[in-house]
Amino acid sequence: MTYDPAAEVVQLCSDLIRLDTTNFGDESGPGERKAAEHVAALLDEVGIDVEVYESEPGRTSLVGRWGGNVGEPVLLHGHLDVVPANAADWTVDPFSGEVKDVDPGGLCVWGRGAVDMKDFDAMLLSTVRARARAGAVPERPLVLCFTADEEAGGAKGAGFLAREHRDLIDDCTVAIGEVGGFSTTVRGRRLYLIEAAEKGMAWVRLTAKGTAGHGSMRQPDNAVTKLANAVARIGAHQWPVRLTPTMEVLLASVAELAGTEATPENAESLVEEFGDASRMLGAVIRNSANPTMLEAGYKVNVVPGEATARIDGRFLPGFEDEFWDTLAALAGPDTTISKDVHMGALETGYDGDVVAAMTSSILAEDPEAIVAPYLMSGGTDAKYWDDLGMKCFGFAPLRLPEDLDFTALFHGVDERVPVDSLEFGARVFDRFLGAL
Repeated sequence: MTYDPAAEVVQLCSDLIRLDTTNFGDESGPGERKAAEHVAALLDEVGIDVEVYESEPGRTSLVGRWGGNVGEPVLLHGHLDVVPANAADWTVDPFSGEVKDVDPGGLCVWGRGAVDMKDFDAMLLSTVRARARAGAVPERPLVLCFTADEEAGGAKGAGFLAREHRDLIDDCTVAIGEVGGFSTTVRGRRLYLIEAAEKGMAWVRLTAKGTAGHGSMRQPDNAVTKLANAVARIGAHQWPVRLTPTMEVLLASVAELAGTEATPENAESLVEEFGDASRMLGAVIRNSANPTMLEAGYKVNVVPGEATARIDGRFLPGFEDEFWDTLAALAGPDTTISKDVHMGALETGYDGDVVAAMTSSILAEDPEAIVAPYLMSGGTDAKYWDDLGMKCFGFAPLRLPEDLDFTALFHGVDERVPVDSLEFGARVFDRFLGAL
């Protein structure tokens, strides 16, 4: 039985990028309907039935089942929406799906979603379609899930499925999705990072109240001043290093290459070993709270009675209480904190047969590599699956050129993924399905 799991992956990725699924976080985007129908047709063509589900008109997700009946079902999930792109900033049309050579990166598929996450959608589809055509059905039952709205928190996609259609996925014990399995190079060795944890998300509103009045007079009870002081304290705060079990394993792997041991004291220097990837990893050894928005007043000569700020807070698994206590102390008694969005952190034990399958599938294609877990600074649909009791991992395998600043491409200008990396990912993911 022979088949090529990578045969279609580049074309599938380009085709998905050309379907504009921009999510502006409001009702103004095109939605995911066209992409969902496209994916449903691709699966139907090889005999895999799926159903589409809409939380609102155009906000479309789809779910299907495939595979055998040995063991507990595994959820394979990808989202269909992408963040906005300003075409004027790009080298190519961000929705062209163009295949173009560039240095660094080599021959790449370009476009919004190439990295986040139509690359993984394409890998999954290419592998499943090749296996279905060849009759190479995995023994383990698989739930194939493509969601809407992940880029705005997932409430209209994964959240909707978890709330309203839980029966479709409730028997899954493991979920495999995005932002993991990509390589970075440390001291000449490729190290593949499998996501096993995510920081929690706390988007909060800070409000200060004062006495409104004329801007020309003394106004000691000034809401803007109170807010500015609180925001300055929060923005300048140096959060202490905290190592979760996932990061202890990752940093131990790097420390071994560096000929030392991982400790909280040298954690930052070990993170710097990752080069450009330290942009992401430097954010996951401590809690964080970044002021991002300010709003006050309506005229320059009027002191407003209220001023507000928005804070993007992220907390480590196991350190949420410390986050809230510290934030309250920094905000002080002159401001109040309210939660706009709150999603918990997650951390999955890095063990078991699925971890073994991910590791062996990478090493079969890249025998000299190191495979280790990491904690991601952002959030994914995994938060919803974690709430349903699933073990969650990010595993979209990509062998990347050492000189490609991959983490900068997430939501970035000229987002692109190397063709060789896509094809490598499809081969690895095929081995993974066979090893489950």
